[in-house]
Amino acid sequence: MEQVNKNKVFFLACIALIVTSMTFAIRAGILTQLGVDFEISNKELGWINSMAFLGFPLAMLIGGLLYNTLGAKKLMTIAFICHLLGLVLTIYADGFWTLIISTFFIGFANGSVEAACNPMIADMYTNNRTAMLNKFHVWFPGGLVIGSLVSKFMTDGGLSWQLQIATMLIPTLIYGFLVFTQKFPKSENIESNTSSNIKALANPLFLFMMVCMTLTATSEFIPQQWVETILGSSGASPMLVLALVTGIMALGRFFAGPIVHKLNPIGVLFMSAIITASAIYFMSIAEGSMIYVAAALFALGVCYFWPTMIGFISEYTSKTGALGMSLVGGAGMFATSIWNPIIGSRLDTEKATAVASGLTGSDADIEAGRAVLGFMVYFPVTLIILFGILFIIRKKIEKNRIHHHADALKSA
Repeated sequence: MEQVNKNKVFFLACIALIVTSMTFAIRAGILTQLGVDFEISNKELGWINSMAFLGFPLAMLIGGLLYNTLGAKKLMTIAFICHLLGLVLTIYADGFWTLIISTFFIGFANGSVEAACNPMIADMYTNNRTAMLNKFHVWFPGGLVIGSLVSKFMTDGGLSWQLQIATMLIPTLIYGFLVFTQKFPKSENIESNTSSNIKALANPLFLFMMVCMTLTATSEFIPQQWVETILGSSGASPMLVLALVTGIMALGRFFAGPIVHKLNPIGVLFMSAIITASAIYFMSIAEGSMIYVAAALFALGVCYFWPTMIGFISEYTSKTGALGMSLVGGAGMFATSIWNPIIGSRLDTEKATAVASGLTGSDADIEAGRAVLGFMVYFPVTLIILFGILFIIRKKIEKNRIHHHADALKSA
């Protein structure tokens, strides 16, 4: 009988995550070009962007509910088909509505990757979940670095945005081949009874973390999505800012997995919120080369948010199983899909205000970008308060976790 090769399965999960994050980076890089080619406003671009963030939580909700029934392999097959469809449809897009539909497919594929891989990795590496989830999530910023550099060099070389989208077909076909040729592991170390998962969702700690996830994801993704529009006129290269941010995030996640595991995840989340709030404020007032310093600080701030939140759910509310991990990730992306058009619209309004006050051209763009970043500070500031409460009661939460873990071992 064919053995499960954990390394190969983990590798295919990482390649699929690279495709997921390349879709974010390359779309951020071609956003302005799409606006020009199809005569689309910032608000409409916000709607197109939001489709990726809407398809994502929908796939995570469906995938989370069906994980115990379908298993990771079938969910990854769905991800592969949707990635292929979304990328091909984007290449042949002819306006606003075709971009809306193709972006939704890509978002659905991205969500399916997370819905399949997070619980699968938590199951395969049950003794070091948060560490391995951090290692898996290295490839989200890793893929953003690859995508943003591909976008920058292809744009500078005068190559079309369609060709930039086409580059993502290569890693898509690689992970698709592995999905069809590899044996996937069975669920053994996570709660795989869906009705038990649903009951466990009523846990107040789980609901509290759902709220926090809407804020951590918005703090991380919105500044990255709008980096070109917000920083494009400020003298800093937006794609290099994105590559710098994501490069630091990848290194942080790769080397700090064990540290996150040894330190209390609550402490890590609390510190991350403080650094993120300082960084976004710094970004809103920085000029010239100081923008790169602010961006590096931002990377350190948001670096551990996503994987540590997923890891926290799998460890501290373990009875929620794959469904809990998927719902928390989905809540983060859903919040981002709601805020995307609001931020796009706010950018248009702030620019109009700047123009009305007598500013023109890039000065008006810079002023509008700064105003939007100033507004974004409120998200991580709220997190400082919420994670601060969690930090104060962390000993009680830790005691509950050990107690639940002991119960689970007894019933096993």
